[in-house]
Amino acid sequence: MTVLVTGGAGYIGSAVVDALAGRGESVLVIDNLSRSTRPNFPGGVEFESADIGDTECLEHLVRRHGVESCIHLAALIAVGESVADPGLYIENNVVQSARLLRVLVRNGVSRLVFSSSAAVYGNASTTPISESESTQPTSPYGWTKLVAEQMLEMHDHADGLRSVSLRYFNAAGATARRISPHRPATHLIPLAVRAATEPDCQLTVFGDDYPTPDGTAVRDYIHIVDLTDAHLLALDYLRAAGETTAVNLGAGVGHSVLEVISAVENVFGRRVPYEVGPRRAGDPAELIASTQRARRVLDWAPSRSTLPEIVSSLAARVP
Repeated sequence: MTVLVTGGAGYIGSAVVDALAGRGESVLVIDNLSRSTRPNFPGGVEFESADIGDTECLEHLVRRHGVESCIHLAALIAVGESVADPGLYIENNVVQSARLLRVLVRNGVSRLVFSSSAAVYGNASTTPISESESTQPTSPYGWTKLVAEQMLEMHDHADGLRSVSLRYFNAAGATARRISPHRPATHLIPLAVRAATEPDCQLTVFGDDYPTPDGTAVRDYIHIVDLTDAHLLALDYLRAAGETTAVNLGAGVGHSVLEVISAVENVFGRRVPYEVGPRRAGDPAELIASTQRARRVLDWAPSRSTLPEIVSSLAARVP
């Protein structure tokens, strides 16, 4: 039986595919390559370039490959872009996900691991943030992730499609085979590395007037290896008849933008040139995960998600 990985050509998706193949799973990757290029997959991994909203194509692939579970990572992820063009995000992250779920249900697929986001919380009232915190997204991107989670809950009640929504905080770092691409780069750590290593490149710090210790936004960073491990544990949990749930994935520790810049400078031994710009619409001041539910439900705990280790894993791959 086969695990379908949507968005499997991306940074996180390709690392998840490597891990699945490494433990002998049969893997089918579907990715339209709109924001990625096809990576070198491990032997035996099947790849199809297609939209997840192409129901006719998807139906054929799910049946032909005998898909029994799905890890759904296909989505657009840039907060600023979602504010500028919410319709694009509604189409890609909500409408196409709805079409995917219909095909899976029609073909008896009953397990799905969903790539969600801490953006569903918005400006949380507590720190660290637990899964019981109210969900009030401050961006269209976060809203699309929350709607997708709600669709999964509906399908659980109506069709028996059980799911784990993994609410990522900030994925970063590199594996032996995968590294976040510099272009198009949207996340802080790869942007800071680029500013440190490429001539005439400058980082923009979006806002220095947040109610945080140094005025810059605080985020929780999780190593991609820890993140990948959680996907496999979530799949195992569902195979063992686990119930639908949502789980935070983070280190449980927050770092400000200026702390990230300092860590990159320390590891690379180079200055990170930056300028301070206005806040970005939709960005909350602080997002730090409570990982208690992940520990309890998935038996997962981060083991590599310190800021120096995350940045060092990138240093090993960057000239």
